[in-house]
Formats: sequence, C-alpha cells, structure tokens
Amino acid sequence: MSTAGINGINILDLSDEILLAVINRLNMIDVLYSLVGVNQRFDRLVLDPLYIQHLDLMVESLLKNSFSVSKQVLDRICEEILPRINNKINKLIVDRYSMECVLRDVVYPQLYSLTLANFQRVTLLPYLTGDTKLRYLLTDQITHLNVHIIDEIITELDDENESNLFALILSMGKHLTDLTFNQWLCYKKSPISIFHMPLTSCISSTLIKLNIDVNTFDDCLYLLDGRLHSLSTLIINILKISAPLSNIDNTKQLPKLKCFSLITYLRTYFYDSLVVPLLCRMPNIEELTLCLSIIRTESTYIDGTHLYDEILIHMPQLNKFIFSINTLVFNKNVRINLPSNNDIQHSFSRRGYQQIGSYTHDKSTETGNICHVYSFPYEFHNFFYMTSHFQGGMFDKVRCLIMTDLENPFEYELFQIISHSFPFLQKLAICNYQPQRKQYSFPIITFPYLLILNLQRANIDYVVQFLCDTKIRLPCLLELTITYESLAMATNSFTNNETRLTCACLQSIVIYGSYVRPENFRTYFSSWKI
Repeated sequence: MSTAGINGINILDLSDEILLAVINRLNMIDVLYSLVGVNQRFDRLVLDPLYIQHLDLMVESLLKNSFSVSKQVLDRICEEILPRINNKINKLIVDRYSMECVLRDVVYPQLYSLTLANFQRVTLLPYLTGDTKLRYLLTDQITHLNVHIIDEIITELDDENESNLFALILSMGKHLTDLTFNQWLCYKKSPISIFHMPLTSCISSTLIKLNIDVNTFDDCLYLLDGRLHSLSTLIINILKISAPLSNIDNTKQLPKLKCFSLITYLRTYFYDSLVVPLLCRMPNIEELTLCLSIIRTESTYIDGTHLYDEILIHMPQLNKFIFSINTLVFNKNVRINLPSNNDIQHSFSRRGYQQIGSYTHDKSTETGNICHVYSFPYEFHNFFYMTSHFQGGMFDKVRCLIMTDLENPFEYELFQIISHSFPFLQKLAICNYQPQRKQYSFPIITFPYLLILNLQRANIDYVVQFLCDTKIRLPCLLELTITYESLAMATNSFTNNETRLTCACLQSIVIYGSYVRPENFRTYFSSWKI
C-alpha cells in the first residue's frame, strides 16, 4: 500500500489525532483489511483497544444493501486479524453476510453486546435453535442484544413465527439485561403481536431494558403484566392503539418502572380510556416520552393543564418529560370554546414548562380542529399531521414529515419555513387538495437531503412546485409516489424542460392510476430502471 498522496504528501506525516479522525470515518471492514499489517504505526492505531472494542463488521453498510463483499476480504479479517484482537472486543455488530465467518472459529471472552443486523427470519432461526456459537453466546455471555430483522415478503404465519422468535430469545438469554427487537418489511416497520401467546412464554427474570415494536396496546399491557420481573425501562412503538382485544389488567401499579417511552403515529380514539390509565400506574417513573396522535370527540385539546392534572400529578419522581402530542377534536353535538395558541402556551408556562412549541387552528372547521404541542428540543425522527398553521422552529432530528390540511392550502412561505426548520429532511408526504392562492414568482427553495417524496394526495400546484427545478431543487431525490394524471400534467406529457432534471434523477416511481407509457416516457425518467 502506498502512503503518498497526490501532491507527494505522505500520510504518515499526519499526527495520530488526525489519522484517528480519518480512520473513525471509514468503514471498519475497509480499515481492518487495508491498514492492518501495512506498518507498525497503522497496527498500533487500528488495533488500539479504544478503537476495536466496538467492532462493526456489517457488510451491507459497506455495500449499501447489495450483495456480499468478497470472500477473500472476510476470510483475511476472520483468520488473521480477529484472533489478534478477540480478547479486546466488548461490542460486536454483524449481519447475515458476516456473522458465520466472524463467530465460527474465534472466541470473544470480553464480549457482552451483540447486534444482529438485517437478518431474515428464516436465516436467523436455525442459528438460534441449532448447536451454534450464537446460541452459546446468548445463553452464557451476552447481556445486551439488538436484533434487527428485515424481510421483503411476509406470509400468514410470519407474525406467529416472529413472536416465537422473540420468546425464544428471552428464554435463551439467561444473562440478558438489555434487548432491542425490531422488524422491517420492505424497509418499513412491521411490528409483532405477542399478547396471544401462552402465559408461560416471554418470561425473563434478568431483563431490565426492552425496546420493541408491537402491533397493539394489548401487547404493551402483556409486557407489563409481571412476566418481565426486573423491567425498569420500556421503549415501545405501537402500530395502532385501538379497542382492546383481551382482558389484560390495566390497573395494577408498576413501581419498578423508571423509564417509559410510548410512540404511536396512527391516530387513536382510545387515549383517555387506555393510555391515561396506564400512565397513572407508574408512581416511580423518572423519564417519560410520549409521541401520540389523538382523536377526541365532544372535548378539548390536550394541553399543559390536562397533562398535569391527569398524568404528571401521579408521577412525583418525574424529572424528564419529552413529548409530541397531536390532538384532532370533533365537537358536533356540544359547543366548546377551544383554547387559542396563547392559551395553550400559558397552560404549560404556569406549570414551569418554558420550552414548548405549539400551533392550533384559529377557527372551527367541519373536518375538526387540530392542536399540536411538543417539547423542545424536538427529539423524534418523525413529524406527522403538520397543518398550514405550523409556525417554525428547529427540528434537526426529524427525517420524515407528513403535511396534512383539508381546509387551507400550503403556500410558498410555509415550504420556505420547512426547508429551514427541517434541515435534514429525507422523506416528505403532502396531503392537500386545496390549490395555492399565491402563484407569482418566488426564490428557489432547496431540500438538500430529501430522498423520498409522496405527492399521491397532493393538488397539482404542489406537484408542479416540487418537480420544477426553477421552484424547488431536490438534488438527492430518488423516489416519487404520484398519480399518473398529476405526473403527466406537471410534465406536460413528459416534454416540460423545467421538470426534466428532477425526473431524470428518479430511481423509483410509484404511479397510481391506469396508463399507457408514451414513447418519450423512458427517456424522460432516464435513471429509473423500469
């Protein structure tokens, strides 16, 4: 390996600090394969315990979800390098391509944390049930386990198999204290159902922290019914909170619970009847995170007064409260004066909460009234149900935004605010059939990191605005969801030069509606592998 740069500068002339900064930004497989054995200095830096104690050997991160790296690379790492550092590794990340090689012949006496990334169920299950190194590690050694399953297809039996996989891991992990269990289907979260399982399953006396995605609120109650005896932290994402399917007790106190996070993005009618009673069972909770979308009828918004009087007053040990609560109110039979945004702010400030964001509808509408309240800094990756009343702020952790307004259009100024407020936005969906009122020229807006755009339920004005590079620039856009009618109209039957650049960069298009591709369709979307 040559250490000289283009201008004759030798990389070895750089300080250790600069070299380490460079190494830390590279893929670990690249670093181990390319630098170990070059010279003593590289060996000292790369094989330093502080660097290799957390070893990331994910092949797919290097290949961006393509196929396996060459067998030669993995074999050299597993046969020549891992035996030199095996007693220094505390945390290990492997995927379906690298695990067998990494675990096959090397013992890791100091390993306590293992991440199994991007496995399919059918490939992971044999490793858990057979006489394998993985099973030995889980039974006798691992205390922290992260399981991330990703499948491209699903069958009728998959949900049951997924539940059994979770139960198997719990029964096998005799020393397990921290478990994260997630499944993705076609790169979308696919939660599991576990409440229907026998009472003798999903039991653990050692588990302290659990992070899991589930289907129903019953699953949440199931996990809190005492079968996880030592559980003090539960981070749970629920697909939808709907009518209970079982008679699981929702009244018994949960004195061991110290940290609770509940996230659900689909709107629920059962906040008052299910969520509030659960939260009131946590007298010793110290950290609470809530991300909820609520529908209430003949009622008012969730504000600071409600949160304190109904929930927080029952949590005397609480010292950290992170929340994003979106309330949709329908009042058809009762006339209720809904609070203004100033009223909402005051309901929090008088309770000592100063860093609170909020926006509300100014007047009643037939489609309901919306109020969104959230703590600052905003800690969630998603921001759903934004309306035209959004007032801005800084949301640098948000990667996915859904905008919905059935009454008012989204004007240029709002998109300008959004481009500044959500600087790292990657996914955007617009649901608004109202035409824009302001049609004159504006400065160009840029969404520099936007990858996925959904305009299926958007007025043609928004389609034109986002596809024309003279209005909005989307340098990283790869995927578009849209109706054929809107697409043909915005592109003037695939002849419009102002939309050509954006369309030419698309690698995937989901088109709704029947159509026959015209002759110029393929050349207009030149990057799309049809």
